[in-house]
Amino acid sequence: MHANKVVFCTGGGGTICSAQVQALVSLGANACIVGRNEEKTNNVAEKIASTRNGSHVLGIGNIDVRKLDSLQAAVRQCIQTLEHINYVIYGAAGNFLAPIDKLSANAFKSVVDIDLLGSYHTLKATIPHLLESAARNTNPGRTIGGRIIFISATFHFTGVPFQAHVASAKAGVDALSASVALEYGPHGVTSNVISPGCIQGTEGMERLSSKEMRESGSAGRDVPLGRYGLVKEVSDATVYLFSETGNYVNGHVLVIDGGAWRLPGLDDISKGFTYPDIVLQGADLQGDIKTGRRSTSNI
Repeated sequence: MHANKVVFCTGGGGTICSAQVQALVSLGANACIVGRNEEKTNNVAEKIASTRNGSHVLGIGNIDVRKLDSLQAAVRQCIQTLEHINYVIYGAAGNFLAPIDKLSANAFKSVVDIDLLGSYHTLKATIPHLLESAARNTNPGRTIGGRIIFISATFHFTGVPFQAHVASAKAGVDALSASVALEYGPHGVTSNVISPGCIQGTEGMERLSSKEMRESGSAGRDVPLGRYGLVKEVSDATVYLFSETGNYVNGHVLVIDGGAWRLPGLDDISKGFTYPDIVLQGADLQGDIKTGRRSTSNI
């Protein structure tokens, strides 16, 4: 199904994106994953390559998605090694909990630059190759190639406390994907969004919830399906969109969250506090929630 196709993925060293790429590689694709940390990116690339004998998975580190020339260099290296790009996943992201009154302008800008500007840079760097891929597949019923997925979120659907920076950036990502779908759809390129909810075992969960919450017996009970999601379920959605099953899907936002986006979100993020108490009482957002930042951050 994906034999000899190439997927280019930013944030490829992350839990969700590496699983997405691994699923495609297991089905015959080759891949190029890029990230900030060179050692981590190369290690993950080797792990993904072990999924299928004969696969080629290139890891490129020291890439800053906020800089167009950095991504263009990565794309050139990918083309030199793997010859073409058929699929693109934009998964690089920044996130942490922060009330607006403690969210600096630099911190807000940093997340917008990574999530939204990075999405645009990836599009600009890869779209010539996606257009070539789409042009090579002229059978509408069997087109596989020339497809991009942006990884978004659901925070901006209703608004969520302490996520103003991420919600604003992801709303922009959704809007960007819609424009891509309209402008490049006539050329055979599809653009869609995957918006994961609470997915078990991911860094996102560590940044947005306490360990006590995640390991409690009631974890995930507020999700309509009664549990948190699995990384595999995001990968399954990726395979769907990048396979013949997704041939006629364009400009869509595919939410993978068990229906949770239809309910008020991010209540019990820290030791039993719920909305509006967590806002009114100034509950401690730190605890054991992973911030990814030093205690004296420059952001």
